Amino acid sequence: MQDTFTHKGKRKQLVEALVKKGIINKEVLRAIGVIPRHLFMDSGFIDHAYIDKAFPIGAEQTISQPFTVARQTELLDIEKGAKVLEIGTGSGFQTAVLIEMGMNVFSIERQNELFKKTKLFLPKLGYRPKKLIFGDGYKGLKTEAPFDGIVVTAGAPFVPKPLLSQLKIGGRLVIPIGSENQIMTLITRVSMTKFKKEEFGEFRFVPLLENKN
Repeated sequence: MQDTFTHKGKRKQLVEALVKKGIINKEVLRAIGVIPRHLFMDSGFIDHAYIDKAFPIGAEQTISQPFTVARQTELLDIEKGAKVLEIGTGSGFQTAVLIEMGMNVFSIERQNELFKKTKLFLPKLGYRPKKLIFGDGYKGLKTEAPFDGIVVTAGAPFVPKPLLSQLKIGGRLVIPIGSENQIMTLITRVSMTKFKKEEFGEFRFVPLLENKN
């Protein structure tokens, strides 16, 4: 598990590329600048770890494009110490970014193969979520609600109602909505019954599948 000067140099270039693409949150950029993304990837893709692209990680899933991770995290717009629910742990890269930024992270993964792998891997890098759970992300995590922020890392055909109900007032849900391509959507809970919806362009994610454990 080496992190060489070459890797660090490539990370710096990646951060500069994200700035050019419009990412401005300094904490997001700092986190991506220190996390060794190459260690989250299969050996065959390690040379491409700091290119701004998504790559396969097994179980028909991908490690998200760094710009996508940065954009979703930036849209969460929450402070250090905030309580965040992540739907779709995947490789654990997004999880690590949130933890590096000082968030209290609860994460759910529905693919058992990835869940087992990531649960063992993250602590080796010093990233420890508050809880890492094998389960159905559509249901959220009622026992730990409410959350300051919820981030969904797979494309959802609709917004799962449990996720809305598990947001604090003022809390933010970042979710890509759509089938083939998705629209990055930010939903802010304004009151017990009111939500504000904003859209931030088209992205492409693997699908969020219900009850497929």
